[in-house]
Amino acid sequence: MFGFGKTKAHSEIDALTLKTMLADGSALLIDVREPEEFAAERIKGAINAPLSGFNPQNLPDAAGRTIVLQCAGGKRSGLGLDQCAKAKIAVDTHLAGGIGAWKAAGLPVEQG
Repeated sequence: MFGFGKTKAHSEIDALTLKTMLADGSALLIDVREPEEFAAERIKGAINAPLSGFNPQNLPDAAGRTIVLQCAGGKRSGLGLDQCAKAKIAVDTHLAGGIGAWKAAGLPVEQG
């Protein structure tokens, strides 16, 4: 049985897609970086839910929006998605390349 035990691949979106989704109100962005990383710089509108204490059950109500996880480069947000899958929480999307990809696309961050 090929693929037995493998989890479904995560859905990745690029920075420009996320920008559009945030602008039209169709995404709720959850930043899973640690508080000091979030305090230093963040994507406007992101909510901090650090992976070190991440609990999918405590995610805010998305009110019909797509929840998108984001970190620095994509690894921690993928781990957060794994936790969501284990908890049977319907969150399966993250920002490919994290905030690094966002900045590389020339998109603004809030600082301080």
